[in-house]
Amino acid sequence: MDRLDECLKRPYLLLTPGPLSTSEGVRTAMLKDWCTWDKDYNNLVEEIRKELVALCVKPENREKYTSVLMQGSGSFGVESVLGTAVPKKNAKLLVLANGAYGNRMGEIASVLGINYRIEKFGDKNPVDPERVKEILKEDSEITHVSVVHSETTSGILNPVFEIGKIVKEFNKIYIVDAMSSFGGVNISLEELQADFIISSSNKCIQGVPGFSFIICKKDVLEKCVGQARSLSLDLYSQWKTMEENHGKWRFTSPTHTVRAFYQALSELKEEGGIEAREKRYRENNKILRDGMKELGFETFVTEEFQSPIITSFIAPKAEGYNFEEFYQNLKKQGFVIYPGKVSEIDSFRIGNIGEVYPEDMRKLLEVIKNSKTW
Repeated sequence: MDRLDECLKRPYLLLTPGPLSTSEGVRTAMLKDWCTWDKDYNNLVEEIRKELVALCVKPENREKYTSVLMQGSGSFGVESVLGTAVPKKNAKLLVLANGAYGNRMGEIASVLGINYRIEKFGDKNPVDPERVKEILKEDSEITHVSVVHSETTSGILNPVFEIGKIVKEFNKIYIVDAMSSFGGVNISLEELQADFIISSSNKCIQGVPGFSFIICKKDVLEKCVGQARSLSLDLYSQWKTMEENHGKWRFTSPTHTVRAFYQALSELKEEGGIEAREKRYRENNKILRDGMKELGFETFVTEEFQSPIITSFIAPKAEGYNFEEFYQNLKKQGFVIYPGKVSEIDSFRIGNIGEVYPEDMRKLLEVIKNSKTW
């Protein structure tokens, strides 16, 4: 194990979909200890909650929305929404899946005993809105629809706005997993028409792991009282406690992570907001994809459906290629990438979000070009 002073030198960039490389300011923010009952800390939580709504809702509509912070990773947030929002009786969830994280929604529904149907579109294809319309026409039992926006299994960005229009045509509750897109892709909740949108502290806001957050319509959440299938992941009770106690969490909150997230939100503003961050991410992604193409690598997803978050590359066919050797070689030279997750082919993934800039992508490409492991 490296000594602490060695660890703090940050020997590599995390080119992953989160956790990701953070700024010095975000890491420094975690050096102070906080009391979960203290008003200063709870006021900070309230500021975060208001800012999250402000990032995706127009000023005139913000009273209709609220946000809830939930301990745990992004999957905890997804489970809290599915387990609370879908009633135990007279309800059915339609899960739209084209990757591991859509499939995970189905697994959550199965474990929680939720009445559900999962429609799979394959790892390489986006969710088809017309197919969604067909399903909603033929299955009148469906009351809720869930989908992943940025499916990091492959790098696909799903057409969640088009899907939302169809879901609302049929007057269903719409749940969007925006885990790796919120903060990095401009999203208007009014345009999206989502009732619940879920993300995590360690994604495009550029904080550290520790909690997920849910932004939702107040009137829809208020109808969820008593529906939760879990004590700890009761989204309604978590919200009610935060509302009545002005930022107090029901159970122990990840105080250091919360303070780091507050700093990350400040740095997002300094950068110019989501529009500026999305511009940087898209530039990073374009440099990466264009450069890898020049080196002979093929992307798994076509440019039309590619997200600006992470890209899946088909593994080289060169004799002797081994991902572990490729990975270790890049790590020694300052870059950590991700193994592939698509089921169809051998692949690997490179993310370009976090405290990562165009010059970092160019340096990565130079390292890959000179690598002897592919």
